[in-house]
Amino acid sequence: MRKTFISTLMNKARDDERIFVITPDLGFSVLEKFSEEFPNRFLNVGIAEQNAVGVAAGLALSGKIVYVYSIIPFVTMRCFEQVRVDAAYINTNIRLVGVGAGLSYGPAGATHHSIEDIAIMRSLPNMTVCCPGDPVEVRNIVEQSFEHQGPMYIRLAKNGEPIIHPEDRKIAIGQAVKVIDGQDLAILTTSNTLELAVKWVEMLRQQGRQCMLVSFPTIKPLDQEMLKSVISLNIPVFTLEEHSVIGGLGSAVSEFIAESGKAVKFKRIALPDKFSHYVGSQQYIREKLGMTFENYFKMS
Repeated sequence: MRKTFISTLMNKARDDERIFVITPDLGFSVLEKFSEEFPNRFLNVGIAEQNAVGVAAGLALSGKIVYVYSIIPFVTMRCFEQVRVDAAYINTNIRLVGVGAGLSYGPAGATHHSIEDIAIMRSLPNMTVCCPGDPVEVRNIVEQSFEHQGPMYIRLAKNGEPIIHPEDRKIAIGQAVKVIDGQDLAILTTSNTLELAVKWVEMLRQQGRQCMLVSFPTIKPLDQEMLKSVISLNIPVFTLEEHSVIGGLGSAVSEFIAESGKAVKFKRIALPDKFSHYVGSQQYIREKLGMTFENYFKMS
């Protein structure tokens, strides 16, 4: 995802001098090409995330389209007051780009895990929240971010994620995408669990259950038309995300269902409401925290 993000950004930056990148001393092996080609539109402010957002706001108010790139907890939480006031309240064209969705930085511990970011960002007025699940979704969202008005949060995983969608698929901000059709149950997923959801759908098919899979690369605004379509089928609905069970996609979908007047079976699959004290790979911590197929799906 990171490589897709920076390559898409650089392609546009060659034609659009408004594009500017700021990093609080992160992004090594990702941002070097941009800084070398556009040295006057790149700034490393050092380990000073609050300053990064403040400088970004000033540049945005001067007509720039500014991308602030860092690890998710640092670009969303360490500087939250500046994000709230300088980005959201003033409604500036700042794009907060966070890398390391969920447990991607597993061995680095809870300080680097990203389990609260969707909840925090979707609570901010004016903030658009995008959580792409594969490189195709990343490219579509970044391309549209050039003309999008107002602040955005773009949640990325790391590198090496497989391509799920056809390369030519067009996805708009605010639009969910049906990846696989099915009539027995539906899994709604976002961000770095799209790949996992595809595997689970195949495992369900091996059980004889035809599962619909829908990807939500945008959490705010939420695609209400897609949700209406899914719940109208009156089949069980599951949400799957590598985020706290509180405040993420599952919460957003449950809020919609509760206000829809429809009664459907619904289950949130997410990380429990606790910090991880396990040290190890992303997969190891997922298993320790119960995010496994066996925990949620059994032969009927």
